[in-house]
Formats: sequence, structure tokens, C-alpha cells
Amino acid sequence: MSEAQSVHLSFEDGARAVELARDSVEAFVRNGQREQPGSMRDAFYNRTGAFVRLESTRGRGRLRGCAGAHETARELGNGTKQLGHAIVDAAIKAASDDSCGSEVEPAELGTTRVSVCTVSNLLLTDNPDEDLELGTHGVAVDGNGQHGWMYPTVPVENDWSVYEYLDRTCRKAGLAPGAWEDDDVMVTLFEGQVFQEREPEGSVEQLSN
Repeated sequence: MSEAQSVHLSFEDGARAVELARDSVEAFVRNGQREQPGSMRDAFYNRTGAFVRLESTRGRGRLRGCAGAHETARELGNGTKQLGHAIVDAAIKAASDDSCGSEVEPAELGTTRVSVCTVSNLLLTDNPDEDLELGTHGVAVDGNGQHGWMYPTVPVENDWSVYEYLDRTCRKAGLAPGAWEDDDVMVTLFEGQVFQEREPEGSVEQLSN
């Protein structure tokens, strides 16, 4: 197992991360523009991965968009982008039709909750079923030119076992359940801090340390 440099955000930084993601989604959806991070907090100059998830609060709720500012799990720890820019890019991808099949519409913004997961530690492992800690690790899977990922909070929210979590991440990547055991499939575990709006456009809470 190898480990990437750790990046940790304060709650204030996490709240700003969500605000930046929200602003980026709105700028893209309303005007087709890319939000600029502007004068960033110090932590936002770190080079690390970031994910943005958009959830509709209408009815029973549903995933409206999700994206990471990387092409493959291998790039999570390469530090190719500063965190501020990674959040902006992930937010735009999550709101676009590349994510869940249809672009977020302006009328949806008031009922869409924004969350951000920043990568605080990266673990490359050959034994994910042994090394994965539920509630601590997110999972990213690469294989056959496909990739998929899930937040560290997802298995706890859904009461999944380690194996179900790995299998579902594989399915999200377009791979068969159990593909995480294949030698040509790469599994990356990442520790991530998750911050989200309690309600759309509302105050922020931290879900994962």
C-alpha cells in the first residue's frame, strides 16, 4: 500500500468549498460560464482530488449529478490541479449532461443540495476488502477504460457491507460485481472530508472527517 500526501481542511475551508461548488453550478447552469475561484483560501492551493455531488430534494430525492475533477482514479493523487480549480471543474461536470444524462436546469437550483468531498489521504491497495474501513474510505475503481467512484459516507448511509460497497462501485464504473478482485482492475481507497448543505442553498455541515 502506498500513501499520498495528506490534505486537511478546517470547517471554514469546507464551508467555502461547498459555496464555491454552488457558485460554480449556478454560473454554469444560468450563464454557461466557468466560475473563477478568485482569491482562494490557503488550503485551496493544495493539489489534490475533489468530488461534487448534486442531490434533488424533490419528492423522495434522487442523485442529480456527480463528478470528480480527474479522468481516472490513478490521477487522484497526482496533484494535477489546485483544489479550488478541482472543485470548480467537478461542479461543472456534475451539473452537465455528461453526469446523469441531463443538464441541471435553472428551475432545479433551489431544490438541489450540493456536497463536496475533498481527498485528504490516498491509499493504493491490492487488498481492498482487507484495507477498506467503512465510513473512512471512499472507493475509486479503474478497469477496461472505465472508472467510477463513491463517497466514503455512502456505505454508512445505505448500511452496505465492504463487499457490497466494492461491488456497487464496480457497477458504477460499468464493470461486473467482483471485478475489484481482478488483477487488471485498480482499486484506490481515499480518505475524504465530506461537507454538504443541510438544505439547498442553506448552511453547511461536515459529514466525514
